[in-house]
Amino acid sequence: MTSPHDVVLSVDSITKDFRLRRGAEGRGGTTSHRAVDGVSFNLQRGEILGLAGGSGSGKTTLARCIIRLVEPDSGSVLLDGSDVLSLKGKELRRMRRRIQMVFQDPYSSLNPRLSIGSAILEVGRVHSRPGADDGDQFVREMLDRVQLSPALALRMPRELSGGQRQRVAIARALAAGPDVLIADEAVSALDVSVQAQLLNLFSNLRDELGLSIIFVAHQLAVLASIADRVAVMSAGELVELGTTKDVFQSPQHDYTKALLDAHPRADPTQRIDPR
Repeated sequence: MTSPHDVVLSVDSITKDFRLRRGAEGRGGTTSHRAVDGVSFNLQRGEILGLAGGSGSGKTTLARCIIRLVEPDSGSVLLDGSDVLSLKGKELRRMRRRIQMVFQDPYSSLNPRLSIGSAILEVGRVHSRPGADDGDQFVREMLDRVQLSPALALRMPRELSGGQRQRVAIARALAAGPDVLIADEAVSALDVSVQAQLLNLFSNLRDELGLSIIFVAHQLAVLASIADRVAVMSAGELVELGTTKDVFQSPQHDYTKALLDAHPRADPTQRIDPR
């Protein structure tokens, strides 16, 4: 049985509606679309939780609600017992340091006018991270954690490959010193060989830094290789939650079964080798 002290993040009954305009120039009035519908789950300390679902399932909106890039309409998010949704000012900035997000497209999330080193160092200094005063050493350590050469610190984002840019985005998130990392489709735009390398990296970071990770993906084969548990969303609802082995080998919900049938069968017993 899991102790409450093992829970780093508790998401309870999160709901988010979007108001949509109908007709040309909105003259047909508005309607409401429920993107997230009463979703609840816990994230354990040091756990990788896979969040799965097809396009429009609400998984990305849920991830953005957790970090308050989108404000949920109701529900609660507790980080080590503190109510994330009620935080303001300095307390909110401290929370944002502890929960970092890595996005699908690293090029759009990196400032094209900042060198790689400057982008990483900026985060460390904004959050007053230990060692950030020694800029070169701080950047070197962050790049080393994501297995990139320190020589890349002087490069611009446009000079890197897609896989390198994603590693830089991860390094920038790590520069804040987070406890929770949310990876939103972080490998879906990359080819299979680069995907495997980044999955190894995420697994290593969990083991080395004790990170808790929410890994959002529509590719179930990706989650089979890295996640401890899998949560499946459909039409804004959480329809299934269980260990990766149980969800893949004995799916209970029809939507989960359909997702598995639509993707190559993955064997969750064949785990990522973190070495």
